[in-house]
This record gives sequence, structure tokens and C-alpha cells, in this order.
Amino acid sequence: MRQLPVPALLMLVACAGSTPAKREVPVEAPAQEEHARMAYPATRVDAVVDTLHGVQVPDAYRWLEDEKAPEVQAWMKAQDVLTREALAKSPVRDALTKRFRELFYVDSISMPARRAGRYFYVRTHKDKEKAVLYWRDGEKGQEKVLLDPNGWSQDGSVSLGTWSPSWDGKKLVFAQKPNAADEAVLHVVDVDSGEWSKVDVIEGAKYAQPKWTPDGKGFYYEWLPTDASIPVDARPGYTSLRFHKLGDAPSKDAEVHPRTGDPSTFLQGDLSRDGQFLFVSILRGWIENDIYWKRPGEKDFRLLVKGKGAKYNVQAWKGRFYVTTDEGAPRQRVFEVDPAKPARAQWKEIVPEDPVAALQTVNIVGEHLALEYMKDATTLVRVATLQGKPVREVALPGVGAASNLTGLEDQDEAYFVFTSFTTPRRVYKTSVKTGESSLWAQVEVPMDPAAYTVDQVFYPSKDGTRVPMFLVHKKGLKRDGNAPTLLYGYGGFNVNMEATFRGSILPWLDAGGVYAVANLRGGGEYGAQWHEAGRMAKKQNVFDDFHAAAEYLVREKYTQPRKLAIQGGSNGGLLVGAAMTQRPELYGAVVCQVPLLDMVRYHLFGSGRTWIPEYGTAEKPEDFQVLHAYSPYHHVKPGVAYPALLMMSADHDDRVDPMHARKFVAAVQQAAGNQAKALLRIEMNAGHSGADQVAKSIESSADLYAFLFEALEVGGLQGGEAAQGR
Repeated sequence: MRQLPVPALLMLVACAGSTPAKREVPVEAPAQEEHARMAYPATRVDAVVDTLHGVQVPDAYRWLEDEKAPEVQAWMKAQDVLTREALAKSPVRDALTKRFRELFYVDSISMPARRAGRYFYVRTHKDKEKAVLYWRDGEKGQEKVLLDPNGWSQDGSVSLGTWSPSWDGKKLVFAQKPNAADEAVLHVVDVDSGEWSKVDVIEGAKYAQPKWTPDGKGFYYEWLPTDASIPVDARPGYTSLRFHKLGDAPSKDAEVHPRTGDPSTFLQGDLSRDGQFLFVSILRGWIENDIYWKRPGEKDFRLLVKGKGAKYNVQAWKGRFYVTTDEGAPRQRVFEVDPAKPARAQWKEIVPEDPVAALQTVNIVGEHLALEYMKDATTLVRVATLQGKPVREVALPGVGAASNLTGLEDQDEAYFVFTSFTTPRRVYKTSVKTGESSLWAQVEVPMDPAAYTVDQVFYPSKDGTRVPMFLVHKKGLKRDGNAPTLLYGYGGFNVNMEATFRGSILPWLDAGGVYAVANLRGGGEYGAQWHEAGRMAKKQNVFDDFHAAAEYLVREKYTQPRKLAIQGGSNGGLLVGAAMTQRPELYGAVVCQVPLLDMVRYHLFGSGRTWIPEYGTAEKPEDFQVLHAYSPYHHVKPGVAYPALLMMSADHDDRVDPMHARKFVAAVQQAAGNQAKALLRIEMNAGHSGADQVAKSIESSADLYAFLFEALEVGGLQGGEAAQGR
């Protein structure tokens, strides 16, 4: 759920136990056809009932929370075997696999990180499963392998996480992640020799984002103890900021800032490039944070700003602080602060809030401010002086999603990425001073971009709110209500849904399908107010936005309910779970990935308590009423004809506990008997973001779309036709 390093906070409040109001589908609901009968593994049903705030809450599958129990392990294995055997029978799966191999095994290169004339970047290769980290002296120097995770484990389960080169380019600190999970171990490698330090090995790096000192002799990092006696749900509150001096045993690392003790908060550290200012941010969810600072030689931190319903980000350059905040400006603005006069009343606004575009990120590059905005879910990048005076808007190659300019504070050379639904990722090199840009690298994908059309539409939600949505399909689509359509959404945590390239949707489009992405409330597309409108007691707005997107697609004759599938992961898994249980007649199939679904007990597992500022907690009566009213697990009802369900989970997901997936699938299977399809697929040796081997991504995508092709009765993809549309 949390994006590291940090990534708006998303009116209906329902009473406990109530069912959100339903709206009529604007066309005839689909006939409920009988699915092929499924022989599900036996699942025990227990008479477990909790009484919370005077409300009885049944939890028949509480036993499935204990993943280590032999009975649960056997149940998981049986469910996964059943699912994989069922999906393997799909007549289009082989063709999908072939096409995904063409689309996924590609050569690509990331934006480079420049350090003292050395360039560090990541490449993917057509013949390798994992991306490789390279370096070279100068932009045209000889390319050398620095880290190749393809050889770290026989089964490919150990992944490369965060990495950061020292400012002199001589050392690099990186994270190794077993099973592609969040838990990680930091290592240090000597760039010239390629040798890994045997001393600088730091466990407890789940949240670590190392920040090097200017002399390259050490780094600050967020440390989380691995003590098994600490309750899982309490661990985030144990995060502290430490300093590691190269060559010292990690056990000697000094604590620079203590833990907060509050498991609903995050602690993050930062160091200015010149080493003059050290910052600590205490984040309470995705809505507010406090910032403390000091000079490294000083004993105590001092408060810069106390967040009260506002969030702040600070950068330092040449003795000045540059603070980006949504305080009094939902679309964000920028202040300059003199650390000699840091009182809030002394801050000077240099970039005011834009009247329509939401400021996303600010970077200091080439003695300028690089400002990334979002307007109607598309990207704008602007350049301003350090005093905030506008210089230019960066010329982008089209309408889509671009990164902010990335580079060094005192170097003119900068880079940015551009992509769109029909444009694979391109990396551009640009001059901050002149604005001249050139293509530095691009991904070559076997496809014909001219074959597809991308439209942006706006539709009214239940309360009249205007919501944007992207639609992608092949040119010449006949709008007769028969196109198989896949609707994707997220709606939370200030996360934007952008118009980025997704190679996995191409076979779907080539078979006549429509791909839709709704920019729901809860995201950050329109700033803090958009986020706030889908958070806590207003979470039902997100689900209403999603239902309204589906109704628009039906009303405008793109599709019909039995031809409409929905997909979402993590918080988006909660979204599609709620959509499925609130409006089962509106959807023909559901792909639910690494989800939250038991909203009464979510805070007791994984990183759950860090999401309390986003969702609330059932420990509070007022929050419980809201959570229980939409919690998908608690709204699975016997006798309801639910759409076909593919649940995609991961065995080492240490962010969102897989118990959500297990309990929900068990409930749906029990409610529907053997007449509905409810499948549980478990990715082995994988974390919340899945496995990072290309082969596993191909298998996962082939299973996902094989399920959709069958559930929505999609034709047009047979054997040798897999590469059509290239």
C-alpha cells in the first residue's frame, strides 16, 4: 500500500450492517448462466461470532488466518492446484503465453543516476529474467555489470530492491529482498572492484531508503528491528533513523532519531546533498506529517512544521529550504524558507497553487525548480527559477504520463520518462537551461501503435461528481454493447492512475476488447480534496465512482454487464471486492489481486495499522460502522449470483496479509456452492508486488487473461493468431 520512497487522501456514511444503496443498471441485467460446476476443496465453517460495539460479526473462516497451520497449508495447496488445472484447460492460454513472451522479453533501459561523472542505470534483456544494474564512466564509457540478481538464487526468488550510489560514485548501497517481499537486507558494493562488503550487511531494511553523506563514508537509513517478539502489527512504530559508518558492524550504528512507538505512523529521514541539513518526517498516513530538522553536528532536532491536516515535503539547496505543501492549497504550492528564520510566518510563497492543475512533485535540477503537475489525469512538467518565476513548460512527445525532470541540483543535464497507453517507455535527455531534448533510450515492443485509439471521457458519479476515465481499444470499434471490457481502478492513498503503457492489455485489445481506467476519488489526480473525498467515512464514494464508470460503459453501448470485467490490486482489490458484493448484477467477471477484504480485522495483520489514517479502525465505534458497512468479506451472501472470480494472491506478501484472499474465496465458494467459479491462485516466492521474473509475469498474465476470455466468452485469439495487431 505504501510507496517507497514516498507514492489524494480519497459522502456516504452507512450504518453498521447496512447494505449500500443500489442503483438500477441502465440496461437489462445479464441472465445468470450456470457456470461449469466446480469441485472445490472441503472448507471448514466455524461458528465464530464477535460482538463489536453491540453488533454481532460472524467470522466463519477465522481459522484461515493462520497460514502456518497444516490445515491451512493443505487448503491453500488444494485451492491453487484446482485453479491452475482449471486455467490450464483454456483453449487460448497457449496463444496468450506466446504473445506475452513477445511483449515481455524486451530490451529496455531506465533513467540514469549520475554521480561524479559516473552513470548508474538498470537494463532489462530479452534473454534474462531479471533487470541488471549497470554503471559506466561518462555517458559514452564502457558499460559494466554491477549487480545481476539473475544469479542470486537458483529459483530466482531473491530480488534487487532500492539502490543508491555514493556522491563520489565509488560505493553503492542496495537492498536484497528474499521472495520479492518488503523485508530486505542492505549491502554495500565497491563499484570499481564489484566486491560486496562482508561487514556492511544490515538487516531490518524493510523501509530503508539510504542517504549518503557527501564524503561517501556512511549513510543514514530507516531501521526496523527484526525481533520476532515484536507483534507484527506493532512493528512499523519501531522504525528509527540510524547512521552507518562504512566498515563498522551494524550493531554499532548510532540511533539518530528514535522510534515513534505509534504503529500507524511512518518515519523517514533525508539528508541534503551538501550534508548541511538532516530532516526527519513523521507521517500519519497520506494526509499529514511533521518535519524536524537539524545540522548533523547538533544534538537535538527542532520542529520545522507540525502537520495538521496537511502534508509537507522539504528539500535543501544552498542554505535554503524549499517546502512543497497542500496546506491551504489542495493542489499544492511551494515556499522558500530561510533556516535562520524558520517560523511559519516567515515562509515565502514562490510557486502559488495552480487554479486547475495539481502539483505532484518538485525537484531541484540545474539550479531550477522542476514542477510536475497533473491536469485531468495527464502530466505537465514545468520549469521555474529558484525564486519561482516561470521559465517554460517541457515539451512532451504527446498526451500521456511523464516523470518529473531528474538530475543534480547544479548540473544542467536532466532526464525524464514519457509513456502513454500506446507508447512504450521512452527516456529523454534534456537541458534545463535551453529546454532542448533528445531521445536517450526507448523500449521496442512488437506492436503497431497506430492500430489503437485512446479516448478520455468524463462521467457523473452518484452524487454528480465529474470523474475522468481513459478508454483504449482498436480503431473501428463498433459500439453495439457487445465489446468485452476490462475496467481497472484503485481509488485511494493519493495514488494516481496514469495513462502509462501496459503491454499485457494488447492481446485483449486485439481480440476486440476495451480497456478502461477510471480516475476515482481517493487518488491524487485533482489534489488533496480528491483524495479526501474517498477516505475514511467517505470511502463509499470510491465504490460509487466505480459503479458509475461501469454504468457509463453500458449506457454508452461499449459493453453490457455480462461482458464487463473489473480488476484491481491491493487497495484496488478492496475496490473490486466491494463492487462485486455491492453490485453483483453489474459485472461479469472479477480479477482481485493481493487485496484487503476483511476491513474489520485488517489492522491486525501485515502493515495494516499504517493504513488506519486512510480507512479508520474497527476499534473505534464510528469507524467500525463505516468499515463494516462496506467490508466485502462481511457482505458475501448465500443465494446471490456472483460474477466469476479469480483471486490472485502471493505467499510472501508481508504488506497485505494473504488471509484476506483466503477468507473471501472461502466465503464466496460456500455462498455459491459449486455453481459459481471462484478461484484462488497463489504465486509462490512472491511478495505484494508479485515475483520479478519475466517468466512468472508471463504465467500470471496468461492465467489472468485466459480466465477473462472464458468468463466473458471472448473469441478472436487462437493459436497462430497470437501476434495479430503487431
